[in-house]
Amino acid sequence: MINSRNSIYTNILDLTSIITATTINPYLLDAPTVLIKSRSKPISSVEPMNYGSMPIDDGNLILSSEEKDHLLSNDPLLKKFIRPYYGGREILHSTPRYCLWLVGITPADLRSHPSIIKYIDATREFREASHRPGTLKAAERPAEFGEIRQPKSGQVIVLPKVSSERRKYIPIEYMDSKNIINGSALMIQNANLYMFGVLNSVVHNAWMRVVAGRMKSDYQYSAKIVYNNFPWPEIDNRQKDAIAKTAQGIISARKDDPDATLAELYAPKNFENIEIDLRKAHEANDKAVLKAYGLKPLVTELEIVQHLFRECQECCVKKETSPA
Repeated sequence: MINSRNSIYTNILDLTSIITATTINPYLLDAPTVLIKSRSKPISSVEPMNYGSMPIDDGNLILSSEEKDHLLSNDPLLKKFIRPYYGGREILHSTPRYCLWLVGITPADLRSHPSIIKYIDATREFREASHRPGTLKAAERPAEFGEIRQPKSGQVIVLPKVSSERRKYIPIEYMDSKNIINGSALMIQNANLYMFGVLNSVVHNAWMRVVAGRMKSDYQYSAKIVYNNFPWPEIDNRQKDAIAKTAQGIISARKDDPDATLAELYAPKNFENIEIDLRKAHEANDKAVLKAYGLKPLVTELEIVQHLFRECQECCVKKETSPA
């Protein structure tokens, strides 16, 4: 006889798939009772994740491909002030827009490139018409984005905030910081291949599937919920290098199909049946990351998440008991 007070369906489509749980946590898992709360900082010692930069410009600093080409045809030297501009949609579909990135521009530069003055003036007028104090303050520097979070150098990891529930892995990009990331995507500065490997793993994706919010049926990634509560493995540089190597394998496998967008590469049928090398690269990366967590290659997602809840619980206890 089933004890309904301690039983969980492991598959809602199969009502015979029942296990007897030791503890049923708030996520209806047989795992430690940990309530994932919104956190401003990660529980592990890793780089923070933030939204990209916000132009707050009424679109005046943003350029289509056609606008970019028109400006450059008349003023080729303007190229150093125009950057590719990515949000969640552009990351998934490999269709960057462009933006005027004028941080640090001098009066002499403006005199040399008069064609951009109208974009700056329009941005100033838009901000001055606002009732929001922060926007009014930003009107004093109309050539720049209203909120700037873009690093000046290095690599960035970029995630779309919303991703289809049908994908096995969230499509995550690893980019040079010369590409400007906007507020419709999430970004990690000072990124490296080790971080990229862990975030692209079955471990991180299993965690995301349990704790992320939803937009309709799709996953809605939150830095404060998913990333900041995610327990990273405590490993040495040799193990990190092993994961960095498999992460590079993912990047290399993507380049084997250069015309495919991330959305196309990770569409379920393509990923399983066409992008064989990419799938194998992910499997190798999963194996390396699972090993870093002390988990076996054939572990289930349920077992992964059970392990992560235990790790999360330990991290939270350490954080709360350690001196400020």
